[in-house]
Amino acid sequence: MSAPAANMKINADRLWESIHEMAKIGPGVAGGNNRQTLTDDDAEGRALFQTWCEDAGLSMGLDEMGNMFARREGTDPDALPVYVGSHLDTQPTGGRYDGVLGVLGGLEIIRTLNDLDVKTKHPIVVTNWTNEEGTRFAPAMLASGVFAGVHERDWAFTREDAEGKRFDEELERIGWKGGEKVGERKMHAFFELHIEQGPILEAEGKDIGVVTHGQGLSWTQVTVTGKDSHTGSTPMPMRKNAGLGMARILELVDRIAWNHKPDAVGAAGHIDVYPNSRNVIPGKAVFTVDFRSPDIEVIADMEKRLAEGAKKICDEMGLQVELEKVGGFDPVKFDEGCVDAVRRAAERLGYSHREIVSGAGHDACWINRVAPTAMVMCPCVDGLSHNEAEEITKDWAEKGANVLMHAVVETAEVVR
Repeated sequence: MSAPAANMKINADRLWESIHEMAKIGPGVAGGNNRQTLTDDDAEGRALFQTWCEDAGLSMGLDEMGNMFARREGTDPDALPVYVGSHLDTQPTGGRYDGVLGVLGGLEIIRTLNDLDVKTKHPIVVTNWTNEEGTRFAPAMLASGVFAGVHERDWAFTREDAEGKRFDEELERIGWKGGEKVGERKMHAFFELHIEQGPILEAEGKDIGVVTHGQGLSWTQVTVTGKDSHTGSTPMPMRKNAGLGMARILELVDRIAWNHKPDAVGAAGHIDVYPNSRNVIPGKAVFTVDFRSPDIEVIADMEKRLAEGAKKICDEMGLQVELEKVGGFDPVKFDEGCVDAVRRAAERLGYSHREIVSGAGHDACWINRVAPTAMVMCPCVDGLSHNEAEEITKDWAEKGANVLMHAVVETAEVVR
């Protein structure tokens, strides 16, 4: 591979201005964004991105899932392209940087190469993946999942939002359903820049996260059944309190995660208690335990300990318990060659860096199944994301995009 010169840098002002220009589309109520997938705002954001790509001399491809592929030609017509990108859709109360930094960081690479008249052997393709967030059409990373063969296209088309609107019909309605068959493209490599969405890099004062793995995920829905009864007149020894059983199981979940530190995590985010009345002891509690680890054996152990521990707790309390696995995916180990390219880029540029495991799912996690893949992370303030108060600094964005550019351009091979 032919590496770029150490003094090759992106235009930080242009990248920062582009991010905030995109943020004007689908503004949130508190300074962030509500640009959910396949809405009119999504269509407008896509159109702006396409305009910028065409201004940079790129040709645009569009597949049946609405994935956008903006291509800069290489000098070798037979060389497979290096892909780079992320997503432009947001959470309902999302920030300005989640996903957007990765897409516009990819575009900034092209703009910089154009400014410097640098050519690469391999083409470079900047990608916007459809419906990464999954907030309107579940699951998350839907279109990259179809591209990687994780999901069937026809199944994805039938996903419905809360109003019963179908994915394919909404994609057609906003005018971004392409004719290209999903997944036919072959990649030399794929790189994704993303904010960390966690507090580690900022807390340790690191400029760059070199992402080696993606957390595996296990979702188990737990249903604890007791007996509804009056909170005032039911003696303590005669209660069958499903809410208390849930509380003890959640303590168990926390202990299990701590026992697999530092990378494993566990909690319950979805919780329903019935009948949810002030003066009724809960007769049923339904909650979903979310375990994550970069080690599949750790995930299996956490699932086993949850099942055994929850049964023991409920047996002792006279409660019934049912466990159902409702979701999950295996841990991801990113390509060593691509990870090394990211590490070399950070070192070449003189940026502080550390290896890191991605705690969230990303399009790169699916693309890793079909092409050599790696991720670059930059810090975000207090680790806050999926929130309108999500924030990064211009310096963090610049350094992340510089590392991204060096890794991509080295992999695409500079033509001297």
